[in-house]
Amino acid sequence: MEVWIGRDGERHGPYSDGDIRQWLRSGQVSRDDLGWYEGLADWQPLSMLFPDEVANTAPPFAAPPAYASSVLPQTTAATLEDYAGFWKRVGAYILDAIILYIPNLLIQKMMGGDAAEAAMKQAQLAAPGDPQVMFAALMQYYHAMTPALLIITAITWLYFAICESSAWQATLGKLALSIRVTDMQGGRISFARALGRYPAKYLSALILGVGFLMAGWTQRKQALHDLVVSTLVLNGRSGNFKPKQPTPGRNDNSFSA
Repeated sequence: MEVWIGRDGERHGPYSDGDIRQWLRSGQVSRDDLGWYEGLADWQPLSMLFPDEVANTAPPFAAPPAYASSVLPQTTAATLEDYAGFWKRVGAYILDAIILYIPNLLIQKMMGGDAAEAAMKQAQLAAPGDPQVMFAALMQYYHAMTPALLIITAITWLYFAICESSAWQATLGKLALSIRVTDMQGGRISFARALGRYPAKYLSALILGVGFLMAGWTQRKQALHDLVVSTLVLNGRSGNFKPKQPTPGRNDNSFSA
């Protein structure tokens, strides 16, 4: 079960119930902090959600423990609304295209791209201006390059899927511009969802690119492929929203930004 914590008017999380139980036992979150999980009608104090964990903790009138000044990690409600703009996303895509250009070009050359292109040009020069000859030459080129194009498509697909489902939550282009792909709660998306996100872009392209332009006017700046797989593109790198690792030798599991 994943639980959100409400503190100072902001929503933090989600966190696993195991983590929250541990923090309640150690006094690093308050029994009076509000919690909510999917299916719950309204926010309730953690003491109501985890009564077995707070039964033996200090009463509410005791001196405030360390959690009072701590900062909850990960995504807050404010950062969930910090959507990446259309042009920033375009810039990231251009950077990714540049990054992929070199390996894609090498694959084309290794698999006979130069010879196929020369054959196409020779066929077109044999009958200049004849649309049928030009079309036939073009089809012959794509037929010869089909294996290379399939490999290039697979590499591009895996590049986006692996990067966007990784701890970075971003391709190298997105990482350079400090934007990331998340689920609707601001969390890391699964590899399966990332695999579905890339081919969903073809839907955006098939309607004359309108699916991409939707990122400029939809409420959450989602393109069509974001709507299809329920993803957001937010500002900030994923590392800015994760808890700091504890100092070696310590096991206090304290909250930190």
